[in-house]
Amino acid sequence: MQDFSVYLAEFIGTAILILLGGGVVAGVVLAKSKALAGGWIVVTLGWGMAVAMAVYVVGTTSGAHINPAVTLGLASIGEFSWALVPGYIAAQLLGAFTGACLVFLAYSAHWKHTDDADAKLAVFSTSPAVRNPVANLTTEVIGTAMLVLGILGIGANSGHVSIGDADLSGLFSTGLAPLLVGLLVLGIGLSLGGPTGYAINPARDLGPRIAHALLPIPGKGSSDWGYAWIPVVGPIVGGVIGAWIWNLTGFGG
Repeated sequence: MQDFSVYLAEFIGTAILILLGGGVVAGVVLAKSKALAGGWIVVTLGWGMAVAMAVYVVGTTSGAHINPAVTLGLASIGEFSWALVPGYIAAQLLGAFTGACLVFLAYSAHWKHTDDADAKLAVFSTSPAVRNPVANLTTEVIGTAMLVLGILGIGANSGHVSIGDADLSGLFSTGLAPLLVGLLVLGIGLSLGGPTGYAINPARDLGPRIAHALLPIPGKGSSDWGYAWIPVVGPIVGGVIGAWIWNLTGFGG
C-alpha cells in the first residue's frame, strides 16, 4: 500500500504540474483567451508556480519528483531506490497525460478559434526556436543538470536552518523549500528557456505530446515526433549529470 500511495502522489503531482503549466501556455497562446499574448514572463512564472504547487501537494508523500530526470538522477547516486523507478516514471507519464487532457477540457471553447497549429502544439509540448538537434539537446542537458543540482542544494540546506537555538529545518523543508524549487524552475525558464522552451522533464513533454496526438483538437496539425526524442533524452542525461556533480563535489556534506 505504501508503494501505491507514492505512485498515486507522483501521478497527481505531475498532473497538477501539467494542468497549471500547460494551462498558462494555453492562456497565453490560444485565441480569445483573456491572457492572450501575456508573454514569456507570464509563461515562466506560471510554470514555476505549477512546480511549487505540485511539490506542496505531494512532496511529503512521494518526495514530489514529478520528473523522470529527477527520479533517475537521484537513483544514479544512490539517493533513491531503483526498485521504485519504473513505478515512479509510469505514474509521472500518466499524470502528465492526464494533466494535458484537463487543459484541453479547460480551454475547450478556444481550440476552434485558434488557427495556428503550432500554438496548439505549444500548449502540450516544447519545440525549438532554432531547430538544431545538437544545440537543442545541449540546452536540455544543461537546463536539467541545473534543475537537479538546484533541487539537491535546496534539500541539503533544509537541514541547516536555525535561529539561535531554534531549529527551523522542518519549516524550511515543508513550508519554504517547495516555493524555492518553483523559483528555481522560474530562473531556469528565464535564463535557459529561450532555445527550446525548457522541457527539463521527459514526462512533461512526452505525456502531453501523446495527448496532443490522441485528442480531437480542431486543426491541430503534427505532433512533431521527429523532435520528441530531444526533450526525453536531454533531460535524462542532464538529470544524471546534475546529480553526479552534486555527488562528486561533496557539497551535501
